Amino acid sequence: MNTPFDPETPRRPGVISRLRSSFLTGLVVVAPVGLTIWLIWTVVGWFDGFVWNVVPRGWQPDSLVNYFLGHEKFIGVGPSREPNSNWVTVNVRGVGLIVFLIFTIIMGWMAKGIIGRSFIRFAESLVERTPVVRSIYSGIKQISETVFAQTERSFETACLIEYPRKGIWAIGFISTPAKGEITQRAGNTGELLSVFLPTTPNPTSGFLLFVPAEDVIELDMSVEDSAKLVISAGLVYPNGKDPSVPPES
Repeated sequence: MNTPFDPETPRRPGVISRLRSSFLTGLVVVAPVGLTIWLIWTVVGWFDGFVWNVVPRGWQPDSLVNYFLGHEKFIGVGPSREPNSNWVTVNVRGVGLIVFLIFTIIMGWMAKGIIGRSFIRFAESLVERTPVVRSIYSGIKQISETVFAQTERSFETACLIEYPRKGIWAIGFISTPAKGEITQRAGNTGELLSVFLPTTPNPTSGFLLFVPAEDVIELDMSVEDSAKLVISAGLVYPNGKDPSVPPES
């Protein structure tokens, strides 16, 4: 007979608890894979839809396949035409993305030549004369050069800065040293660094801060690991075993 002083035997989890635990474990496994596949599938479909709306109908996959097979899309002449039941419909997802990549590579190769550069300068001169278009084109071009161009304008170093006040630290990304009027008007005797301070959980938005170089602490972790730390709200560290130990190189 048990007395009030006897230790209680731990109760085994019920069926509902075990099912819930298994469901949550499976969700952790399935969700990243499913969302990744869905995102890739959606992006590829978006590229396909964009490309095939630009490519002439006669050059699209179903038209080419039926041309080699000798199939006509319609049977008959005039108003009595009917759809051909032998018409083969081709809808291979990803072909449009391949066409886009090939087209982009060819355009990039041509742009490196003398003729390509001359044509681009001529086209840009026409755009600069158009009031509304030049503003849109200039903004998109600057964003594209910043994101895609392989220049010094890329985040290469993660850092710590005290923000929004002393004693509170935030992760930032060093872009470039401040230049021009910024350094002249700031009144600092030392070097200023342009630091992008991302927000959580969306690191694509944030603040641009100009911080004295002596107040910036560069981190050993990569930009990718720092971005994971920001996106996960501090749950994913570069070294999962001990966040205080830097990852092994």
